[in-house]
Amino acid sequence: MPSAGITGWGKCLPPAILSNSDIATFLETSDEWITTRTGIRERRIAHCSLTDMAEVAAKRALACAGITGKDLDLIVMGTTTHDEQCPNQASGVQHRIPGAEGCGAMDVNTACTGFLYGLSTASALIKTGAIKTALVLGGELISPFMDWNDRNVAVLFGDGCAAVVLQATDNDEGLKLEKLGCYGDSRAILQIHGMGGAYAHTGCLIGDTKWQFEGQEIFKKAVGGMSLASEDVLRRAGLGPDNIDLCVPHQANLRIIEAVAKKSGVPMERVFVTVSRYGNMSAATVPVALCDALEEGRVAPGSTLLMPAFGGGLTFCAHLVKWGSRVTPLGTSDAALPVQDRSALEIVEAYRKAKGHRI
Repeated sequence: MPSAGITGWGKCLPPAILSNSDIATFLETSDEWITTRTGIRERRIAHCSLTDMAEVAAKRALACAGITGKDLDLIVMGTTTHDEQCPNQASGVQHRIPGAEGCGAMDVNTACTGFLYGLSTASALIKTGAIKTALVLGGELISPFMDWNDRNVAVLFGDGCAAVVLQATDNDEGLKLEKLGCYGDSRAILQIHGMGGAYAHTGCLIGDTKWQFEGQEIFKKAVGGMSLASEDVLRRAGLGPDNIDLCVPHQANLRIIEAVAKKSGVPMERVFVTVSRYGNMSAATVPVALCDALEEGRVAPGSTLLMPAFGGGLTFCAHLVKWGSRVTPLGTSDAALPVQDRSALEIVEAYRKAKGHRI
């Protein structure tokens, strides 16, 4: 049975930065209040579409792997914030990649775990021989759906996208084990009212959201689920915390990351953290963090990586990945986003002014 090695990676972050001090200009908060509770100092706000970000991330990942769209058998897009529900987001990515015409294209919506659930899906198809090459993305455009009047959630989230290329190989690398789970009975503690068919024809403006976000309960479930999943994959692999070269967790809150690291026994010096500069990008956090870790030389050939995450649903997971022999790109791409014409604060202020019906 072949393995599914990660041979390419690429990220796309919108350039506009919204700082904690920016948020304090329209909400009763401060940089100190946000930082001490979340570890977040700034986040990116997109001036473009999710498809634009996904296109750039995808082309960079393909160039990194040294392949073209013609080599792809499947595109899997992990996201909750589709540009449109129909057609799906992955088909939009396919449409932007020359040569990818005709390959499979599917979305995975498990919120913040979407990229890792997509990694499981594509890896399994490669291992069965159904496909040989896949592009897996995690991306979100959260800012248009944010309730910018709610301090409990407005400080937490940001926009971004990243992608990896998976290719069939006989080498011992790629996704080794995963644990997928969901606390479905707790799904209502993290819910975005105003997105989905339940709000159609009700007098509500679709996209004008109100967030149900029970922070303390989410914290407990997040720590419990990520720790449980991490312990499960380590036990089944016959490994301990000392065998993990780097943990690349979902970046929702620094306190959650620290609690999961403590329960899993992985010291913080071997946990890669990006939450301070990007905030919670939902499905994009793990692949963006992976790209950053590679750029910073934190991933070595043959490294064993642990990737735990949790998301709406409440889904949770942990993935154990053995890295291959290459940690540098084979090529680069000149793909770029449209020119930014507004600051992050100006973009957010436009969303605030456009608020319609309340849910």
